[in-house]
Amino acid sequence: MTNVQEEARMPGGSGPGGGVPGGSAAGPAALTATELLAGYASGELSPVTATQAVLDRIAEADPRINAYCLVDRDAALAQAGQSAERWRRGQPLGLLDGVPTSIKDLFLTRGWPTLRGSLSIAAEQPWEADAPCVARLREHGAVFVGKTTTPEFGWKGVTDNPLTGVTRNPWDPTRTSGGSSGGSAAAVAAGMGPLSVGTDGGGSVRIPAAFCGIFGMKPTYGRIPLFPASPFGTLAHAGPMTRTVADAALLMDVVCGADSRDWSQLAAPEGSFRAALEADSLAGLRIAYAPTLAGAEVDPQVAARVARVAKLLAGLGAEVVEAAPEFEDPVDAYHTLWFTGAAKVVERLGPEQRARLDPGLQEIVAQGAEKSALDYLGAVDTRMALGVLMGAFHETYDLLLTPAVPVPAFAAGVEVPQGSGLARWTGWTPFSYPFNLTQQPAASVPCGTTDEGLPVGAQLVAARHGDALVLRAAHLLQQELLREGVVSTDPVG
Repeated sequence: MTNVQEEARMPGGSGPGGGVPGGSAAGPAALTATELLAGYASGELSPVTATQAVLDRIAEADPRINAYCLVDRDAALAQAGQSAERWRRGQPLGLLDGVPTSIKDLFLTRGWPTLRGSLSIAAEQPWEADAPCVARLREHGAVFVGKTTTPEFGWKGVTDNPLTGVTRNPWDPTRTSGGSSGGSAAAVAAGMGPLSVGTDGGGSVRIPAAFCGIFGMKPTYGRIPLFPASPFGTLAHAGPMTRTVADAALLMDVVCGADSRDWSQLAAPEGSFRAALEADSLAGLRIAYAPTLAGAEVDPQVAARVARVAKLLAGLGAEVVEAAPEFEDPVDAYHTLWFTGAAKVVERLGPEQRARLDPGLQEIVAQGAEKSALDYLGAVDTRMALGVLMGAFHETYDLLLTPAVPVPAFAAGVEVPQGSGLARWTGWTPFSYPFNLTQQPAASVPCGTTDEGLPVGAQLVAARHGDALVLRAAHLLQQELLREGVVSTDPVG
């Protein structure tokens, strides 16, 4: 078992869009989960071969990307061997038997430390529990190859921390992978495992999905149970991160199982999320296309790629209207909820431990500690009003289309784009955190690249409980983009 605790070195000779020098994922490491499972079922492919290929890809690519904070080759190959024997007998354990999978290092994982990117957590202690989504993955036979990096306690929209250093973008390792699920996004994009589960408290699945050119979805709050409960409260969701929407729907069918440890979980979904992908058009749907929200500035190339998505959705049968929900930027309310959550995260730490925290985290902790109960409840009022507004908006429009992130990936190792004058990561993520406040399902769908070869994501948002609708529209959109050669589901680098 390898536990990475040093910053990845800067790559040499890798230009924008160049990915990781030294080759790209090939063979089983380049396959999606759906393709792997078909190979296992036919006998043409073994879980051991697939897992070894992913582990080899990690050994090749991750020293330059730094997506993994822990890799357990022996455990992964042992699990793969057990899976191969089940497939040989024709008795797969579940829907993901033998699929190499990574887990963000915010989720408890039995037998592995969950250090949350922090120097304040001791690795040498019993690790005896699985988070709900990890337990469901284990029950369905997924092969755990390792844990992926996160900013400390998942506090920001890029991925670097005092424990494991900077995580980089496989499309251009001088750029950020985004965050806080940046390790998961980079791993999936680079062929270092086709499936990962991330968390999203303000865009933490959708931001890195957009930057790394993969699909990432934040389901309705409570759809995927959480334990322990997030200190950031009901802002925090778990969500699938994959190269295809089909794989995400498959993953959703696994991780949305009930868990009594989460008192706020939703009732079990009716039917399979994969069934939502059987539709062949978007006829009858009304989609609002919002080039911006609350006056946020959008990079022209990002805007152009998302505008093209609006036309494609219309071509798929939807009625697409340029319209936006009319609300003011709720960032102040979001900061109150997020910063007080950060203060709660580190409440137990002494002065020496606090001094070793990410400096930016220290800053928001101090601000959060100054908030009063009335400040907090005022933010809740703003959140509830936004929820009412969006509920009314979705009585007219089935889906909302926006950019996922208004800028392409910028330099790795910084919280905000250099020269932007912004103070915090929320300054460049205006399309993500509003929908954590409202708990709506939202996804980032890769929709092309900039002239520099950096991925762009289009965000699809539905009313609460509209998870299947988001998947349906995202799948049809991805299939159209694939047919036109605008995107690829192949690993990058």
